[in-house]
Amino acid sequence: MTADELKDALSTFAKDRRFIGKGPLCVALVVTNHARTTLPLDSTKLLTDGGGQVLGLGKGAVQSILNRHGITRVLASEGGRTSRGSIGNMQSYVAFLNDLATQGASDLDAIERYWIERVHEFFAAKPFKIRLDASRSLRTVVRDVIAQAEERQKTTPGTQYAGAVLQHLVGAKLDCALGAGGFSHNSYSTSDAQSGRAGDFFIGDVAIHVTTSPGEAVIERCRDNLNDGYRPILVTMQRGLTVAEALADNAGIGDRVDVFEIEQFIALNLYELGKFAAEGRRVAVGDLVTRYNEVVEEYETDPSLKIEFKT
Repeated sequence: MTADELKDALSTFAKDRRFIGKGPLCVALVVTNHARTTLPLDSTKLLTDGGGQVLGLGKGAVQSILNRHGITRVLASEGGRTSRGSIGNMQSYVAFLNDLATQGASDLDAIERYWIERVHEFFAAKPFKIRLDASRSLRTVVRDVIAQAEERQKTTPGTQYAGAVLQHLVGAKLDCALGAGGFSHNSYSTSDAQSGRAGDFFIGDVAIHVTTSPGEAVIERCRDNLNDGYRPILVTMQRGLTVAEALADNAGIGDRVDVFEIEQFIALNLYELGKFAAEGRRVAVGDLVTRYNEVVEEYETDPSLKIEFKT
């Protein structure tokens, strides 16, 4: 297995098993360190005498590994010891390491460096910020968080922060309006075409598409929706509104597709949820951010997509 193949295998494991956050990262570092003594590993021997915790999983052991790489910040005050699911994470990671070993991929230095990179990303991840100011419109609040995502996207080529923020803001807004559980959420990287979904969100007979830059592909999906008996809605940025309407007209479905601008789509609903009262608006924005962060936590692997709400 080449170095690139090893990194791809680690990335796939981390994504599939959701090895993000300080708890799983602590487990990965400590178990990798155990593997330096013996490989393959026996997961039953990596439990404390009481069987309730992962052997050696503590702040001291984790920080010792981090110190080798010049990291002095504390990853977890208990080293991930108290994190729920640590034992299950250990067992799945042991199985993964053992499988790598059978393929001749036991470069533990490279494996440790991979997890150290994830630690650096964890420390570098800063949430977007929403500040609610009575003097500013709710549309401006929505606009600001999208602008932050676009600015971060400029400094991180290949990462579509703005698209992910748009999709999950719309999903959170719908959950707040309709109640969670009425439809499915997906990670931003799961495209409609790959998954066979009728849209980013499918509610009743409505297929909702969310995009920063509408093109012919999304219009064709709207046409497919119409042919299948669904009513398509397209939510986009202000600058994409005219483009989307023109593309729909050119495709002959302009009068059959509802196109909404994201700021208005969310802001008006926040006014309604807040019953057009100042305190109600604050609560509505807080609920939106809370639900948005829950969706990001469950479906994305990048914690920096979260939003910090300041009043």
